[in-house]
Amino acid sequence: MKPTAVAALLTPLLIGTAHLVQAQAEKPVAIDKRYETEIQNLAKRPAVQSAFKFFMDLEPQTKQDLINLTETPSPPFKEQVRARKYADMMKAAGADSVWLDDVSNVLALRRGKGRQKTVVVEAHLDTVFPEGTNVKVKQKGDTLYAPGIGDDTRGLTAVLAVLKGMEKTGIETDADVLFVGAVGEEGLGDLRGVKNLFKPNGPKIDSYIAVDGDGIDEITHRGLGSHRYRITFKGPGGHSYGAFGIVNPHGALGKAIYYFTQEADKFTREGVKTTYSVSVIGGGTSVNAIPYESWMEVDMRSESADKLNGIDKLLQTAVQRALNEENQMKRSGPDLTVDVKQVGDRPSGRTEPTVPLVQRAMAVAKFMQVEPKLSVSSTDANTPIANGIPAITIGSGGKGGNEHSLNEWWLNDKGYLGMQRVLLVLLAEAGMK
Repeated sequence: MKPTAVAALLTPLLIGTAHLVQAQAEKPVAIDKRYETEIQNLAKRPAVQSAFKFFMDLEPQTKQDLINLTETPSPPFKEQVRARKYADMMKAAGADSVWLDDVSNVLALRRGKGRQKTVVVEAHLDTVFPEGTNVKVKQKGDTLYAPGIGDDTRGLTAVLAVLKGMEKTGIETDADVLFVGAVGEEGLGDLRGVKNLFKPNGPKIDSYIAVDGDGIDEITHRGLGSHRYRITFKGPGGHSYGAFGIVNPHGALGKAIYYFTQEADKFTREGVKTTYSVSVIGGGTSVNAIPYESWMEVDMRSESADKLNGIDKLLQTAVQRALNEENQMKRSGPDLTVDVKQVGDRPSGRTEPTVPLVQRAMAVAKFMQVEPKLSVSSTDANTPIANGIPAITIGSGGKGGNEHSLNEWWLNDKGYLGMQRVLLVLLAEAGMK
């Protein structure tokens, strides 16, 4: 296909006035005309048109890359095997230098001409599925099924394809581009991969584009923060009859849950959406034994740091009240103790819709003839956002569903548009020579 034909296929007619985008639970946000013009001009460049076509021609290989990576297990905290494979793929794609950092993040640097700025394009290596999960890809019609195939293995293949496209077509940027496969995005991984990137001795990062999810319309610019705790009440334990009168950890746990949820219910009925869940509980050994421990895992979330800290204080107060009351009830033996361990701390925050990175992502969506949707979520973008770095999370194209389940699926419905979108946002942010 000739470049002019590609341009005709991809370039919609854009209205000369600023478009309005409806953010979730926020006022409409205008797209500045200069960013629309910037994206239109970028898309007309011959090298960009060639890259667009390259992504379409690359589809069979992109599908094979997706299958190969999906069938390389990457359970929580055990991403090293997939990391090494992804590093090899990045090297083969033509990155200037590729390395693994001390937590097994994959970093692939493509040097820019000016080198005054660094833009990150990242997807996460880990899945939610434990070691031993069958990750063999099955195809039914045009749909691929396997645990983790969409979240976020598809993101990894999209990032890889963008690097391949830039190398194939000779696209040069002014800024350095750091392609990253990050560990620890899911669950108790607690964003440890991206947090490691932002350590004091980490690489200089000026903008951050995370690729996670499907489609080409959503733009996550607000970080949904979370605090997670494992709280364990501990006592001596004993016979239910012979040791009767000693402290009972289950009694304290029950009180703590009651006091917390009573206050949390009132606290979360007003203001920014804030949620809480006592998600897992456990303890005890037998019906005729007073337990020696009782524990719970609690999840709290909000995009407001103040609200998140506020509900956290309610939990701490409830736990101490329950501890004191249970100890006051004892008739003999030592006091009950409690261990409060934070197992998750995802920062909240937002990149304002007026920031160039968000504006560019919205302008790209409009260029691709979809209505951009601004959203809040918990993704790897949380950490750079909290560090004051412009950051967003965008999808990798195609359609997917049943994330975090054994029958997760992904359908290549014009999936190449995902790579075209990532490329345009990246080039606008990094500057194209």
